[in-house]
Amino acid sequence: MPNKRIYATITGVGHYLPEKVLDNKYFESIVDTSDEWIMSRTGIKERRMIEDGATSDLGARAVMDLLKSKNMSAEEIDCIITATVTPDYFFPNTTCLIQQKIGAVNAWGYDVNAACSAFLFALESAAGLIESGKYKKIVVVGADKMTSITDYQDRNNCILFGDGGAAVLLEPSEDPNFGIQDSILKIDGSGKDFLQMKAGGSAFPATEETVKNREHYIYQEGKSVFKFAVKGMADVSYEIMQKNNLKPEDIAFLVPHQANLRIISATAQRMGISEDKVMINIQKYGNTTAATIPLCLVEYYRDGRLKKGDKIILAAFGAGFTWGSMYLIWGMDNV
Repeated sequence: MPNKRIYATITGVGHYLPEKVLDNKYFESIVDTSDEWIMSRTGIKERRMIEDGATSDLGARAVMDLLKSKNMSAEEIDCIITATVTPDYFFPNTTCLIQQKIGAVNAWGYDVNAACSAFLFALESAAGLIESGKYKKIVVVGADKMTSITDYQDRNNCILFGDGGAAVLLEPSEDPNFGIQDSILKIDGSGKDFLQMKAGGSAFPATEETVKNREHYIYQEGKSVFKFAVKGMADVSYEIMQKNNLKPEDIAFLVPHQANLRIISATAQRMGISEDKVMINIQKYGNTTAATIPLCLVEYYRDGRLKKGDKIILAAFGAGFTWGSMYLIWGMDNV
């Protein structure tokens, strides 16, 4: 008899959000902007800032929250994959630091850098490892300390970003009614000029000049990125519906990357779903990059809104350009 297909299923979740809140009033005090301007263009009201640590701390605390909720030991983890664009260091990787902080002595792992799409890319990687049959418990972390690369003199960009971390546990299942069903992931390097951190890598190593020119912060051409993001995220989300014969009424939730409320709305419209089927928390946390999608999953699950058997579409767009969508069926019992 042929082997049954193994499905990678989310069986645990956790998150961590720093206590410090940066609201729109704060930005009114440091740059030429207003609450009304920020809300009308982005939908963001508040975002968080970590004061006592780095990305590995956001990730480690999220994993500890996951382990506590599962009554599980860190020693049971086989592998950790960390999605981040703000690693603590170029090397060692952030996964090594998370592994050490939580005591996951039996785990190996690595980082994935695909900017705002990184959690999807990491989830795809983890699913492949689970489906291979070699690994039983893989933790995927999405964590970013975006405040560390945000230029607080740039009024267009500084209002967008915040810090946060979230994690999911993937385990194998032979039940086709749950788990990751399909994905479509894409990259296009021609997007590099529109969204990047110009200096600090091997192309432009740090110099006195690059620091003086403020080239170690996020650089973004907002209008160009918006145009690409609307088309990329909307098209790929619609494409995965078509590929899997999903109608709008089949979908419980769209789980979009939380970058901009207008991009999210355009994606929902393209998919033909109403806004009450869209997970949104951008107003509370802003753009936490790799953490946005898992933060939504944790919050909606723990609030009782995300239920076992729900069919959901994850969608993201980020620097690279990178973008993609994933279709999964939620397999966790209700809280």
